[in-house]
Amino acid sequence: MAKELIRLENISKSFGKTLVLDDLNLSIHENSFVTLLGPSGCGKTTILRIIGGFEKPDTGRVIFDGKDITDLPPNERQLNTVFQKYALFTHMDIADNIAFGLKIRKKDKSYIKDKIHYALKLVGLEGFEHRKPTSLSGGQQQRIAIARAIVNEPKVLLLDEPLGALDLKLRQEMQYELIRMKHELGITFIYVTHDQEEALTMSDHIVVMNQGYIQQEGSPEDIYNEPENAFVADFIGDSNIIDAVMVRDRVVRILDTDWDCVDTGFGEMKPVDAVIRPEDVELVSPGSGTMDGEVTHIIFKGVHYEMEVTANGFEWLVQSTVMHPVGEKVGIHVDPFNIQIMNKPASEDEEAIQIDV
Repeated sequence: MAKELIRLENISKSFGKTLVLDDLNLSIHENSFVTLLGPSGCGKTTILRIIGGFEKPDTGRVIFDGKDITDLPPNERQLNTVFQKYALFTHMDIADNIAFGLKIRKKDKSYIKDKIHYALKLVGLEGFEHRKPTSLSGGQQQRIAIARAIVNEPKVLLLDEPLGALDLKLRQEMQYELIRMKHELGITFIYVTHDQEEALTMSDHIVVMNQGYIQQEGSPEDIYNEPENAFVADFIGDSNIIDAVMVRDRVVRILDTDWDCVDTGFGEMKPVDAVIRPEDVELVSPGSGTMDGEVTHIIFKGVHYEMEVTANGFEWLVQSTVMHPVGEKVGIHVDPFNIQIMNKPASEDEEAIQIDV
């Protein structure tokens, strides 16, 4: 495993009477692409600003490469930030925008010229040196903002929802560009977004947050396939989250029907949450599944059909490449491996932390 580069220790932060981060601990490793993911107000941008030095925590420490940088100003940290609003200097051409930080550091002209050429080549905008930012598209401006950051050779690049203002096609293109640049540069990326698909597409490591707490962290595959609570399951992609009872190991009662599953260790006759992804629900002939239902709604999404199926009083969300028309009677089958069982919150306080969006 790569070495730890950043460690946040017992970080708390309030704005007025609003607690934004509560005793948060987080490790970020070198050369990783880490995404802080969560709804608005969950604390992800505050974490980024604390790492960048733009906010100081009320309690706790920021350790960077083994050194305490909690009180260090932003310009003395080995990192750069790219914001959603690119903050390019409109009165300067692109070359001067990129060179701004290098001139402050009093680099010589030859070094600056080489760095400008390298950065523009990296972001695919060679020949744009003498253009003004106002003549560029949103995606091009975003690339210049990244070029301006990377010429300073930071160990860490902080990105605060930098693709939020772009249209869908351009945003997808820039996602692949950022992944490519990360691999070429060997820089650690810390990326803030509320877009689940963006996080799953780009990240090595995802940190899911809600109300100032880390709900779960891990690889995109782990976060999607093994959510630790109902908030994560619901926030990362679509899910059927159903009140259930763990009858015994490998048997769960969902909607008054017993289903085989693979989970163990929950006890017997214990209330739990069952999570089933819509793409894991298989529609079969009536009588050949675990329960029967009726298709009540259908939308064509291009890649698949999204259907609602009413069964045992529950509206199942189903995604399939096979279309079943509204009114059709169907059976519902789910492979035991695709039924995820989770403990219910033990208290109202825990529930607020875990599942209150």
